[in-house]
Amino acid sequence: MSLAAVSLVAPSLPAFAQTAPAYGPQLEGFAYPHPIKRFDVASQGQTVSMAYMDVGPVADPNGRTVVLLHGKNFCGATWEGTIDVLSKAGYRVIVPDQIGFCASTKPKGYQFSFHQLADNTHKLLASLGIEKATIIGHSMGGMLAARYALSFPTATDRLVMVDPLGLEDWKARGVPYATIDQLYQGELKTSADSIKAYQLKFYYNGQWKPAYDRWVDMAAGLYAGPGKEIVAWNQAQTSDMVYTQPVLYEFGDIAVPTVLMIGMNDRTAPGANRARPEIAATLGNYAELGKAAAKAIPNAKLIEFPGLGHSPQVEAPDEFHKALLGAL
Repeated sequence: MSLAAVSLVAPSLPAFAQTAPAYGPQLEGFAYPHPIKRFDVASQGQTVSMAYMDVGPVADPNGRTVVLLHGKNFCGATWEGTIDVLSKAGYRVIVPDQIGFCASTKPKGYQFSFHQLADNTHKLLASLGIEKATIIGHSMGGMLAARYALSFPTATDRLVMVDPLGLEDWKARGVPYATIDQLYQGELKTSADSIKAYQLKFYYNGQWKPAYDRWVDMAAGLYAGPGKEIVAWNQAQTSDMVYTQPVLYEFGDIAVPTVLMIGMNDRTAPGANRARPEIAATLGNYAELGKAAAKAIPNAKLIEFPGLGHSPQVEAPDEFHKALLGAL
């Protein structure tokens, strides 16, 4: 999610003067951990192309498939470590980039919705002959994973949400609406510095590791390349999607086994400083939001990570993957 557009980067955060490489509008030039394949699908009067990785088990196959759904500031490549762990545990791992993101098509005219992205993903899996899969989503991908499980319960073996967005309704909590045009202007200001400052504050508790630079470069390179305008436009559209399409009101209808994995230090709240300061201070309290979501989802299991932020799979991969394999 655009760090400029959601207005979460405080002006007092330090500048890092980090220079991003420039990638193409479909992330041309960035190296994915596994070969990218393409699924072309007719959608909304046009043909769009989903990039995805399909990684087979490298150990004894267990017959199960896991689908990893990226967040808004992320790509399928960000799941690199998790792909490796799951494939070694015998899983087939499918990792799509959603339409409008990363290595997939950036359509100028597209009505983004979680329903549409879930349907695109379901069509991808059907094309691969996958009738049932475990759906794991992080951040915005957690909202999408919930929508997928609600839309296609018989095709969902298990639902895992990792620090999902949408555990609260920001509009109802007092975050004012921003138009797509306003969000777009903010998106155009996104830089490597703003991305790093945001991630340092919200993802990694002020502790930066050199390994995180790769993910800053990945995101910032899209904004620095020749397709930056369409990248920014799609990001503005999907910021609107995240704000206007809450899924938490349907948590009680989720009918598949569900696991919530929550970094207790996570305070992510898109658009928080569009709200009054006294409201903004109450938003994004994942330590409480995770508990509330686990109560709302029938028979959900809650796994909490003390001291971790929004991306536990990146911040503490050994701890995260041990918990994930146990949950699966």
